[in-house]
Amino acid sequence: MELITIFKALSNETRINILIWLKDPYIHFPAEELEDYDANLGVCVSDITKKAGLSPSTTSDYLSLLQKCGLIVATRKGQWTYYKRNEEALKVMGQLIQKTF
Repeated sequence: MELITIFKALSNETRINILIWLKDPYIHFPAEELEDYDANLGVCVSDITKKAGLSPSTTSDYLSLLQKCGLIVATRKGQWTYYKRNEEALKVMGQLIQKTF
């Protein structure tokens, strides 16, 4: 886990918001959009794109960076990709920041 990559990922308000939204999807996404929500899979990229109000390509870039530094996990199911937080990585990140600074 590289701190510089993590800080880069967290240097954008929308990427931080994505992590917040994924922490509790039922609070941050309308219930009708989460009818097929599965906590094991996460939230569909299309729901994240709508919530963020960004283009699909920008949302994909943001999610890719969060995934690259290990803060989220992607699961592919058919033609859809779902994202959820990597709680263990977030815990390690917190410990690493605390230890370093």
